[in-house]
Amino acid sequence: MKSTVEPLEGNKVKLSVEVDEQEFEKAIDDAFRKIAREVRIPGFRPGKAPRKVLEARIGRQAARVQALNDAIPDYFAQAVVEHDVDVIAAPEIDIVDGQDHGAVAFDAVVEVRPQVTVPGYAGLRVTIPSPTVTTEEIDAQLERLRAQFGELVAVDRPAAAGDYVTIDIAGSQDGEPLEGLTADDYLYQVGSGLIVRELDEQLRGAKVGEIFEFDAPHPSGEGEGDLHFRVLVKEIKERQLPELDDEFASEASEFDTLDELRADYATRIGMVKKARASMALREKVGEALAELVEDEIPEALVTAEMRERLNDLLMRLQAQGMSLEQWLELSGRTQEQLLEELRETATVSAKVDLALRAVADAEGLEVTEEDLDAEYEAAASRLGVDPARMREEFARGGQEQAVRSDIRKRKALDWLVERVEIVDEEGHPIDRADLEYPADEPADHGGESEAADTDTHRDEEDDS
Repeated sequence: MKSTVEPLEGNKVKLSVEVDEQEFEKAIDDAFRKIAREVRIPGFRPGKAPRKVLEARIGRQAARVQALNDAIPDYFAQAVVEHDVDVIAAPEIDIVDGQDHGAVAFDAVVEVRPQVTVPGYAGLRVTIPSPTVTTEEIDAQLERLRAQFGELVAVDRPAAAGDYVTIDIAGSQDGEPLEGLTADDYLYQVGSGLIVRELDEQLRGAKVGEIFEFDAPHPSGEGEGDLHFRVLVKEIKERQLPELDDEFASEASEFDTLDELRADYATRIGMVKKARASMALREKVGEALAELVEDEIPEALVTAEMRERLNDLLMRLQAQGMSLEQWLELSGRTQEQLLEELRETATVSAKVDLALRAVADAEGLEVTEEDLDAEYEAAASRLGVDPARMREEFARGGQEQAVRSDIRKRKALDWLVERVEIVDEEGHPIDRADLEYPADEPADHGGESEAADTDTHRDEEDDS
């Protein structure tokens, strides 16, 4: 097989492929074997009829048509690999010779990934969350821990916001009691708004033994007419928190002093904030890079990215036992709104892809054999297979170039991350050293919430 490539206008190339008659004869043999499995010839089992019998029965031309349909995509794929053509859409095939006999020749016009320019990429500035732990953040975590050890104590004063009151409440409509709005000895926090707003208003300033009645709209917003409530205040309690001292620290955690507990919170919160800031840095660099791309993005790239993102969403929904229609209803979106959101994110993603390739080209970032070995070893480790076997499978599937591209883009992003100007939300510079983890600490807290990472000292439930 011989092939050539010719650039065309409109971000396309033309691959011209020639296959000599002897080589194409192998494709015809394969076509006859395929036809033998699909047709019934008296005296032969399916797939066992000889080629000569098939030729006599159905003719040679049927097999040639089958061979053209089956083999041309393979010839095209070989030419793409040979000339390192970065195809982004299906080709337009034009068979120019060999439809009836002899050697085969065809042209394939295909859209390729464009090269874009990203002026100013070396001077990017991005804003990310500050990785610095503040005293207020540590205090907030300590207050959460104190609240878990708080006790409810009866008080002899009028109820105030935040107090817990024990009440008998009776809700009715048109004189009929309402199930769910009637209860005795119900513990309710003043100001929580869990029943109706008017209840909180009445409870503020109320005293033990006081009885009051009021009307209010139904909390669900359904039905006509107001509801009537009668409430008896039976007890008022306030939450008393333990003192923040060494005794509390030793009781609530594995530490002996409050200073040690504060230091541990500082470390834990810091790990989470570093992880979040590091993740945000790479994301923001990509977004800033995309803004530099002024070239028009091929629709084929955007469509492919949209399809990938939609398929990912559908797989996640399927794992949760939910249909797309149910998800749209719950999220308050229409199908048109979803597609528009997908298009916006897909366009940015395509711009980032093209821009990172441009940076890799401009900075001469190349992929070494060591890079490939490390990539295959990492992938093989995740899947529990042999690295050499994985590399062979990628090469056999024509995917090695895609692996190289991914590594180059990752190198380009690393290059940018190392050089970009970083500031926090207030415009203060962030030192890259502040994003680094101590050598003895893991760096995998990025996907967890701050509360989950830091609230690890509680060893008993609130006894209230």
